[in-house]
Amino acid sequence: MGSNRRLFGTDGIRGTANVTPMNAETALRLGQAAGLLFTRGAHRHRVVIGKDTRLSGYLIEPALVAGFIGAGMDVALVGPLPTPAIAMLTRNLRADLGVMISASHNGYEDNGIKLFGPDGFKLSDATEAEIERLMEDDLADRLASPSKLGRATRLDDAGGRYIEAAKATFPRGLRLDGLKIVIDCANGAAYRVAPAALWELGAEVVRVGVDPDGFNINRGCGSTVPEFLQGEVRRHGADLGLALDGDADRLILADETGQIIDGDQVLALIARSWNNTGRLAGGGVVATVMSNLGLERYLARHKLALHRTAVGDRYVVERMRAEGINIGGEQSGHMILTDYATTGDGLLAALQVLAVLVESGQPASEVCRVFEPLPQRLRSVRFGHGTSPLEAPSVRTAIADAEAALASRGRLLIRKSGTEPVVRVMAEAEDASQVVRIVDEICEQIAKVVT
Repeated sequence: MGSNRRLFGTDGIRGTANVTPMNAETALRLGQAAGLLFTRGAHRHRVVIGKDTRLSGYLIEPALVAGFIGAGMDVALVGPLPTPAIAMLTRNLRADLGVMISASHNGYEDNGIKLFGPDGFKLSDATEAEIERLMEDDLADRLASPSKLGRATRLDDAGGRYIEAAKATFPRGLRLDGLKIVIDCANGAAYRVAPAALWELGAEVVRVGVDPDGFNINRGCGSTVPEFLQGEVRRHGADLGLALDGDADRLILADETGQIIDGDQVLALIARSWNNTGRLAGGGVVATVMSNLGLERYLARHKLALHRTAVGDRYVVERMRAEGINIGGEQSGHMILTDYATTGDGLLAALQVLAVLVESGQPASEVCRVFEPLPQRLRSVRFGHGTSPLEAPSVRTAIADAEAALASRGRLLIRKSGTEPVVRVMAEAEDASQVVRIVDEICEQIAKVVT
């Protein structure tokens, strides 16, 4: 069976809330289909459902619950919790499926649904395609009889379980005493658990982005608006700033001067630390095509490989499992540490950085600048549905010219986003002005075609 997925993108299903496909009807069908597909054997089957703080969670969650109960599955509801917490609870509770209702770093208008298998890993493309196929079938004859319907319960200690699991990843004997940390939770899923975990480990915690109202998730804060974190770090004189996104599977840091530390630097830092202590598995790190050439060169100097994948943390995880590597991530801040978690976890990645910080006794500005990145420019151009701007001859010529100009001295990457109708154009090279010129020229040609 091929994996032609129409509903599922690079990170589950996503769209505008209360509009097809992100509506109650789709959620109900999805619950029924996924429930039937993952009912295997005679035991009571269970699904764990978590969500972030956006208003439409109240629409999507009950529809999913009804679908799963109709398929004969019991439902454990945990309320707002990070995506990685749902993956962890799915495993720990021996559930058959985990569901996270979130549109990650998008605004409140959007929502999404991510599915995790019983092993806590995101479902494969093929399994998602199978669920889609089932959703198109008439399932009436296959749903549970009245006596076999599932039940829904609320799991009250879910947040505490996740906090304890997160704290257990911090090196024994180390504490965060004396460190002042700004944590920006993007008014999202980690607004309670992330500050609590840091405080329990001894830090002085400045909490921002912790007042969700259903509408303000990612608004003016979080990992996609790093300027807010930078300002808060400077204002409070903090030692480090941490910004999560709406579902807390992504992390951006700011050092004590307010300078941003991106995912590539975090990858390099954790890889160096784990390599020095013999904990790095597989002789390298997995990152995406977006990661800076400077990271690749840094790792090579330490005889470590950089394996690149397509953009999307699911592809990073797949390669990590294939290569036996335990550190992977994306420049945008997804950090996957498979010794501890099956998916990106912003809090766990932050704790690994903090461990290095505490052990070194040096400021973040020195510890977290691991390599000198090559000048890199990334721009996005929005296009209308049904258009293929990259097919236009003028755009193809501009791309060919850019590739020739960069030759072996840099990289050019052009791709369509998997989650929204934009083309992303990225270039990097030693010469910053050349990088700017190349990206702007290609974007200009794309803009001419789409307007």
